[in-house]
Amino acid sequence: MGEHIIKLPDVGEGVAEAELVEWHVKVGDIVREDTMLAAVMTDKATVEIPSPVDGEILWLGAEIGDTVAIGSPIVRLKVAGDGNVKPQGGGDLEPVAAEPPAKLPTPKPETAAPPAKTSPKATAADVKPVPASKGLRQQSVSGAPRPEGEKPLASPAVRLRAKEAGIDLRQVAGTGPAGRIGHEDIEAFLARGPQVAKTSGLARNDAVEDIKVVGLRRKIAEKMTLSKSRIPHITYVEEIDVTALEDLRAALNKDKRTAKGGAERPKLTLLPFLMRAMVKAIADQPNLNSLFDDEAGIIHQHGGIHIGIAAQTPSGLVVPVVKHAEARDIWDCGAEVIRLAEAAKSGTATRDELSGSTITITSLGAMGGVVTTPVINHPEVAIIGVNKMMVRPVWDGTQFIPRKMMNLSSSFDHRVIDGWDAAVFIQRIKTLLETPALIFVD
Repeated sequence: MGEHIIKLPDVGEGVAEAELVEWHVKVGDIVREDTMLAAVMTDKATVEIPSPVDGEILWLGAEIGDTVAIGSPIVRLKVAGDGNVKPQGGGDLEPVAAEPPAKLPTPKPETAAPPAKTSPKATAADVKPVPASKGLRQQSVSGAPRPEGEKPLASPAVRLRAKEAGIDLRQVAGTGPAGRIGHEDIEAFLARGPQVAKTSGLARNDAVEDIKVVGLRRKIAEKMTLSKSRIPHITYVEEIDVTALEDLRAALNKDKRTAKGGAERPKLTLLPFLMRAMVKAIADQPNLNSLFDDEAGIIHQHGGIHIGIAAQTPSGLVVPVVKHAEARDIWDCGAEVIRLAEAAKSGTATRDELSGSTITITSLGAMGGVVTTPVINHPEVAIIGVNKMMVRPVWDGTQFIPRKMMNLSSSFDHRVIDGWDAAVFIQRIKTLLETPALIFVD
C-alpha cells in the first residue's frame, strides 16, 4: 500500500489561489476515481475537484473558507501500489516528484454529482471490499426536520439536486460538519423514502448556529462593503407610466415572426426596452457609462455599453453582463438576457460573462417593492433599480383612470454624477418608456 497526495489543480483562470467552499468527503471515506472530493471558488466560478485515483482518505489539508494556493496539497489517500509519495528520513512522506498542477477543463456547472463510477483500470485486486464500518460515508438517518424558515447547510449543487428530486432539504439529515447536507445524504434520503414531518407544535427554540460566511456569500459581502464604503450614493426615484409600453410589449410578443438569422424571437420582458432606453439616454450623457478609479483619480468613460443584470440564483447574487448593448436591437437584448440568466442560474456562466459591466440594472421582479436603494456595483457610477409594476388610479385632469405604474429607484456616485445630471438621465428614460415608439427612432 502507498500514499497519494492530491494538490489543488490550476482552475484555468490565471489565478494563484482559490477558496475552499465545500468538502464532499471526510477522513476515512473510501473514494473511487472521479469521486468529487471538494469544491473551490475563484472569483464567481465554482470548480469541483475529482479524485484521480481510488483510495481511502487519510488527511484533508484545509478548512471550509480557507484560501488555498494552487499546487498546495489538499488531500492524502492510502492507495494500492506505491502511490506518488515515498518515505523520507524519519518516516515523513514527501511527494515523489513535483507534479505540475493538473489543468481542469472548464468550471463545471453546479449540477448533481454523477454516480460514482469504477475506474476501467480498477480490478478486484486493486479495490478492496469496503467494510461496512468504513463505507462511503455512513449516513445518519436520524435528525428532526428543521423548523420553518431555517435554511439547511448545503452547496448549490446539492440544492439543485434536491430541487430536481422534489425534496425539501429541511427534511434531510446532514452528515457533514455542522449538519451540512451532501450528495450522499440526498441519495440516502431517496433510498429510504421521505419522512413525514412531525408536528411539533409551539416550542421554544434557543439554538444558535454559527455559520461561517464563505464562497459566493463572502464575495457578495466584500463587494457590498467596498461599494458602500467607497461610493457616496445619491438615490433618485421616479414614477413611470408603462401602460403604453406594456401594450406594445404584448403586441410584439403576440407577433411570432422570426428574428434576424431565422431564429425565433424571444419573449420580451421589460428589461430589453429599459436597456434600449438606457442606450439612448447614455448617448446624451456618456459620463453615466463610466468606471471611476478613485485611487488614481481617473474616470474611465466607455464607448461600449455593457449592462450588468443583477440576478438572484440558488447560490446568491450574481451579475451577468450583456456586452455592447449599443449594438443590439430589442430582440437581441432580450435573447441575451435570457441566455445569461439561464447560465447564471445553472452555474455555467463564465468569468467573462460575469464581469466587465459599465452600468447595472437591478430588479426583484414582482417582489420589487415600491422603492429600493440600490447599491452601486463598484467601480461603476450608476445603477438603475426596477420596482414592481402596479395598476394605480391616475388623475388625467377630469377623472381617475387605471394606469400601469412602476417606479425606477436609481443610485449614482455623487463624486462623478451630480443630482441634476442624475435627474436628467432618469427623466430621459422616463420619456422613452412612456412613449415607447421613441425607443425605435434613430
